[in-house]
Amino acid sequence: MAVTPEEVADAMFDMVSEYQGKKKFKALDLTKAMMQKFGPECDKKLCKSAIRSLIDSGRCVYTYFGGSFIEVPHAEGAAGNT
Repeated sequence: MAVTPEEVADAMFDMVSEYQGKKKFKALDLTKAMMQKFGPECDKKLCKSAIRSLIDSGRCVYTYFGGSFIEVPHAEGAAGNT
């Protein structure tokens, strides 16, 4: 059964949000984890498409701290205090 980019994106989002504040993931880390989870039908091209959809939808953002990482967007300190 073929894996869709949406399924991979959901699994990536779950992984990133589960470790939020504990571990930062690079795109390659997520790609390797998804290839291990989904097996041979999940390739780098599919993972790249999934990452692109996460970033484009705003579910995740790129951050930079000595390297590029993919994270769930942080709530700003003043957000929601209106």
